[in-house]
Amino acid sequence: MLILEKPELKDYWYEQKLESDPNTMSYNKGYIVSYDGYHYDTGCIDFPKEKWKEKYEKRKKQNEVFYYLKDTKTNEYVGYANYSYNKKENRYYCGIVIEYEKRGKGYAKEGLKLLCERAKENKIKALYDNFEKERNCFQLFKELGFYVVEETTYKKMGKEVKGVVVKKDL
Repeated sequence: MLILEKPELKDYWYEQKLESDPNTMSYNKGYIVSYDGYHYDTGCIDFPKEKWKEKYEKRKKQNEVFYYLKDTKTNEYVGYANYSYNKKENRYYCGIVIEYEKRGKGYAKEGLKLLCERAKENKIKALYDNFEKERNCFQLFKELGFYVVEETTYKKMGKEVKGVVVKKDL
């Protein structure tokens, strides 16, 4: 069984671990983005301990919902899930990252279901996400009731790739 657990500042070591692992972050590599500390060649994002408090406070201030996914059988974190409001697009975007070694065990599906339930409890009317059409997660999102609202293209590793924006009404 999986639960959503709101991390305390002292628990940010786990986010640091995930974002520094090239296998876990490989989906994120090759994009031209402006994240501070982003590594184009691996997708990793620097998250040193001295930045933890700033990120923690920013999430509180911007009302970003951020959870660790915890397996209650092993009492271990397996990933994280979040959603936040995008003012420019007037939408809530969600995301889920599962630790590379823990993929393929149903955690993403269970975690995304829990995140959608929590968003609905918080009176969010819909969640969106965007990614490459060829990513494995596209099928998962469709299974959970997300549907394509826009087809797009992204530039990854210098090449055009097909992408989608998906939405789930809650």
